[in-house]
Amino acid sequence: MAIASVVLDIHTRSLESAYSYLVPEDLEGEVEVGQAVLVPFGRRPAVGYVVGLSVTLDPKVEVERLRPIERILAKSAFDETSAELALWIAREYACPTVAAVRLFLPPGSLPKARKADDGSWELTSKNLGALEGRWVRLGEGAREFKPRADAYRQRELVDALSKGPLRLSELKATLPGVAPTLRSLEKRGVVEVFEGESELVRSPATTLASADAPLPERLTKGQERALATISRALGRGDGSVVLVDGVTGSGKTEVYLEVIEAALALGRGAIVLVPEISLTPQTLGRFRSRFGDEVALMHSRLTPAERRRQWMAVREGKARLVVGARSALFCPVRDLGLVVIDEEHEFTYKQEQAPRYHARDVAAKLVQLRRASLVLGSATPSLESLKRCQDGGYLGASWERVRMPERATGALLPDVTLVDMRGTHTEGSSVFSPELADALRETHRAGEKSVLLINRRGFSPFLICEDCGCVPECPHCSSSLTYHARRRELVCHSCGSIWPLKPWPDPTSLCPHCGSRYLRAPGVGTERVEDEVRMLLPDAEVIRMDADTTSGAGAHQRLLERFDAKAGSVLVGTQMIAKGLDFPEVTLVGVVNADTSLKLPDFRAAERTYDLLEQVTGRAGRSRLPGRVIIQSYWSTHPAVACVATKDRDSFVATELEIRRESQYPPYVRLANITASGIDARRVETTIAELARRLREAAPGAGWQVVGPAECLRAKVRDRHRHHVLVKAPLGASLGEALFDLARGLGGSGVSLAIDVDAYEVL
Repeated sequence: MAIASVVLDIHTRSLESAYSYLVPEDLEGEVEVGQAVLVPFGRRPAVGYVVGLSVTLDPKVEVERLRPIERILAKSAFDETSAELALWIAREYACPTVAAVRLFLPPGSLPKARKADDGSWELTSKNLGALEGRWVRLGEGAREFKPRADAYRQRELVDALSKGPLRLSELKATLPGVAPTLRSLEKRGVVEVFEGESELVRSPATTLASADAPLPERLTKGQERALATISRALGRGDGSVVLVDGVTGSGKTEVYLEVIEAALALGRGAIVLVPEISLTPQTLGRFRSRFGDEVALMHSRLTPAERRRQWMAVREGKARLVVGARSALFCPVRDLGLVVIDEEHEFTYKQEQAPRYHARDVAAKLVQLRRASLVLGSATPSLESLKRCQDGGYLGASWERVRMPERATGALLPDVTLVDMRGTHTEGSSVFSPELADALRETHRAGEKSVLLINRRGFSPFLICEDCGCVPECPHCSSSLTYHARRRELVCHSCGSIWPLKPWPDPTSLCPHCGSRYLRAPGVGTERVEDEVRMLLPDAEVIRMDADTTSGAGAHQRLLERFDAKAGSVLVGTQMIAKGLDFPEVTLVGVVNADTSLKLPDFRAAERTYDLLEQVTGRAGRSRLPGRVIIQSYWSTHPAVACVATKDRDSFVATELEIRRESQYPPYVRLANITASGIDARRVETTIAELARRLREAAPGAGWQVVGPAECLRAKVRDRHRHHVLVKAPLGASLGEALFDLARGLGGSGVSLAIDVDAYEVL
């Protein structure tokens, strides 16, 4: 008699474990791990997922009381190892088990049990719609085609297709708003759209050579070291991790391609994770040109039907390489041998909703279970990864770091100048220091391009009354309102509420506290920087890229087209311009204010600041033209700023690790942030206080620390009050399991409880 462990598809903390069901005789030999099944639960049927099969039963459970599985609803979506990983995620990140299991299910809606009008139960499923079967390739006209100087999107499309055909759905996913360009080039015979499967083979000889990503004649010494180290790890197949620490432009992608080719040659599969923002058609094109139809894409912009098609190709073994964002980690790759996580320091690898897993740590567990290898790549590796490499390993797996200090093209790293802005501000003074203003003029006169970073959108982060000191705040959130001069609005960046302002001295534009019309806009945002660039360089093309200007479909590409089209243009933007831009004419990068996030009450503030500055400096001098970087700071002695200027990352890492060790923050401890939120402030406070009491009473002992409860920095968002408590635990502690048990029964009555294990931020 077989017994199945079934996780019910009911999202609640009260169902924290799998339930045992009998496998009836008519289903003997047919029930498998990973299948969706229909089972009785109480007085209703329920959909569940089989996570284990056995012929023995816990002695405490009476076989006679077990109920049988009613029927099988879907084929197996995952195997025993994936089931083991799902249960580990549920324990590790304190989430309902079904939330972890859902990560491994095929895209699209699986059957649901629904109560019909007559009181009976029926199964429903969502229609995913038609699958996209069209492909795009270069046509005969591409050989003579030369895009206009301002046709950035045409060049981007041709560059992507020069590496091989792509599915139309993939192009639309990685290049939003491409449809008009595609239609235009199709009429001219530059591209062709065709039906059916592609005719791709590996390293296709029929594609045009790519100027952006040719096969290198020889590898750099750093690339050779990285390849040798990863090859040894791949040969061992023991779950070891290799951290590739390479400067921007050092050729990390070519290293990935080489080791993936080695893994596929061994008959094993591979997964490549990239941050959502860096998944471009060129990235996909490079993989497709090397590996043909063996590449599957998992991307949030694909339709559910397209994602399901790609997922099925992986499960059937037609695609052995998966490229995508963090969800690609859960694809059913056959005989997985290698996982690559590019830009491993990026915050997008931390899931914001339950299960709040970190892709890096889940990948490390996955390669242990699969006897595979993990490669992490970054120009600014996370402190967690660096510390694990210093220690030689983590949780039984070997961690090794290999450095790539030189650019693959031979281009030199840009010179960095640090400008101390203390004492320079006077009423009406420019946001640019004389050094940065002169550099902008010189760069523009030379016909070269400049990039200016200010990680704050709007014109000013707040308004202030010069008579009474009042700062207008959002009534729904505990945050000041940001002044957007273009739209003459005050905007809450937490909830999105907007308050229009009329031009001064209109009497409606008054201080809400004292009625004064003397409201001043201090501080700097992207709009103000854009205005000052236009005054400094009246004839320059100035482009602003932030959340306000890139919200529409294809807006990002249109703005980059303008930046690329005209000599001497200037790009002003937030952190979205700090990575992924590769324009050979960019020779100047200016950081208007390096201190924007340094004083946030978050233990990662310095690390984030350093990463952002280091990434944006890599935008300059990426070709034969030398680059320079000017960083303005009011705290120029802070290691996060000073060490970027001196190119001394080791000093920053050593300093920051010592601060973390003394204050007991990751990577020296595990940290959980538990947040209670609700409309009723008193209930929220009562709930979080009770949780803190339970935590202190149940703390296992040495190395455990409970901090709080206290109001969150964003104490109110969308009328919901927020309080939190922090828990610090020793490395390797079962933090998630402990928190899950202690939080059971709390919440409800309008109070939501969110448990974030290995928290990335605590704001």
